[in-house]
Amino acid sequence: MHEETDHLLVERSDGILTLTMNRPEAGNALSPQMLVRMAEAWYEFRDSRDLRVAILTGAGDKDFCAGGDLKLTMPLVTGARQPEDEWDHRLVSNYTLFTDAILRGFALYKPVIAAVNGSALGGGTEMTNACDLRVAAEHAVFGTPEAKRGLLPGGGSISRLPRQIPYAKAMELLLIGDSITAAEALALGLLNYVVPRAQLLAKARELAHKLADNGPLAVQKIKEGVLRTSGVPLDQALAIENEVSVAVLMSKDAREGPRAFKEKRKPRFTGE
Repeated sequence: MHEETDHLLVERSDGILTLTMNRPEAGNALSPQMLVRMAEAWYEFRDSRDLRVAILTGAGDKDFCAGGDLKLTMPLVTGARQPEDEWDHRLVSNYTLFTDAILRGFALYKPVIAAVNGSALGGGTEMTNACDLRVAAEHAVFGTPEAKRGLLPGGGSISRLPRQIPYAKAMELLLIGDSITAAEALALGLLNYVVPRAQLLAKARELAHKLADNGPLAVQKIKEGVLRTSGVPLDQALAIENEVSVAVLMSKDAREGPRAFKEKRKPRFTGE
């Protein structure tokens, strides 16, 4: 099923949800409409038993996402522009939609793959950081240039970057604000793969199908355990690990996996 909207393309197929930010003429910047629709798509993804993995990408070859739209979204958020349509009103009535859309503070334990099709400066890098696996086109660039403009990358990069790449390099990106190439991001461990643009979605879908074939409850509980144990003392982390482990070991999937292996067939996981 393929559903087209003005600012977001939504595709559901084989347990995979693909979201394409669809404003290439505006750098795929986050408009109020895109933010509201994206938040709603993440809610559907979280709650659906049929959807197991998501891919986030952008339309075109130039930009992945330029962050919040400086003409539409940011003036609305600061009060410099009054709401003009349904999307504006919905966003200003619930700013949680903004943070949920960019996966900042939103408890989502299903895996998300970033397929970075172009420039991902600012908000684009922050959204990449929020994803679990990251594939980028060879010409993609990353960076958090906010400090150059007297601002700061408050969409998650201050918290995430020092946890995901070496501290000194994270601080260089955050404080100096220079951009890096996809190859440099790969070397830092910010990305999983760098491929030619023509192979980007194919690589993302390859990873998505591998994830979708795994036990969905196991995958979700692994991600939940990783997120909930981040930064906590070891004894608390092990207690959380015990909690998610028990949930999986008591499941039907935990019995189905070994049975399928013994019977030399593909497991039929249900997430139960």
